[in-house]
Amino acid sequence: MSDAMDALIRDLSDSDRTVRRAAEDGLVALGARSVDRLLPYVRDTRRGSPRFSAVSVLERLGDQALPRLREIRRQGPGRLRGKALETLVDLGGAQALDETDRSAVERLMRIKLLDELPVSLPLDAGRWLAFPADRFDDAVAVLGLHDLRPVTTVLGVDATTRADDSMDFQDAQGEQQRAYRVFITPEFDSWRYVSGPHNKWRMVWGNAFLDELDGFTLADELSKRCGEAHFYCIDPYHSAENWYVARDGRTVRSYGTYACPEFVGEPLPFEISYIEDAKEEGGDKEWAEGVIWAGTAASNLSVEPGPMSAEDTHGHGWLATTHPDVPTSRFKGALPV
Repeated sequence: MSDAMDALIRDLSDSDRTVRRAAEDGLVALGARSVDRLLPYVRDTRRGSPRFSAVSVLERLGDQALPRLREIRRQGPGRLRGKALETLVDLGGAQALDETDRSAVERLMRIKLLDELPVSLPLDAGRWLAFPADRFDDAVAVLGLHDLRPVTTVLGVDATTRADDSMDFQDAQGEQQRAYRVFITPEFDSWRYVSGPHNKWRMVWGNAFLDELDGFTLADELSKRCGEAHFYCIDPYHSAENWYVARDGRTVRSYGTYACPEFVGEPLPFEISYIEDAKEEGGDKEWAEGVIWAGTAASNLSVEPGPMSAEDTHGHGWLATTHPDVPTSRFKGALPV
């Protein structure tokens, strides 16, 4: 059997797709016995590594692989323990971990939270909501969030912008539902020079959540309870920028590259200097009607994503889901801490 398995592992790197597929089928047929031979290739970035085929086999094994992965976590071999942990979460979510590993992960999170500053948030190709930090409880209620867990910013952003951040499931009545993962950032000081009612802001990240439930609508609903809320979207693929300000449930000002009209509402105070500069001889005419860049608007209205200084960051972020029947531990995929 060892020679046969060696041959199958070698075939995972074959240049012929048909050979690779036959090798994957053969390893799947062997069941959990192939787990130990596949694990060394998980996250293996060496040239010629069969990591994609190895991961494919493990994914096809699914629940069959979980008992052996847990055995490796408890009994070794030691060189496979780390990859066994990642693979457990990839295949079954954090709920696939035993109590010892869950406690270890939670302890690691607590340690990381003590010293995670400064943090950074992605700006390019991002979409996010912003709301006054002192209205946290109101925001949680409006967005319908559950199972809030303190997490590092790097984990929260990865969970809601890169990993699978939505999940289809059947509720207790047998109805098909969809749950989303949502990350609420720590509090950030606003540096804007124009005095305003709010000097600390939190952001909400969740690509599927904002896309499918509509960030503009969510900003309206947030503003009804929080007084003010914003939605920002930067889409390099379509060369598009959007920013939207709502207060007390009403649209105050918005810009959209492909909206018609592009601007809605009267220019806000921070835009006046840009408009005046555009009117001067030699001024940049793109600012003639107002600010078109979401990052510039965010910087003046709330907080612009990017590197956030330790001095301007307060507390920690929260990872949550939008349905009480789907805790964060059900979402699959290993995340950085």
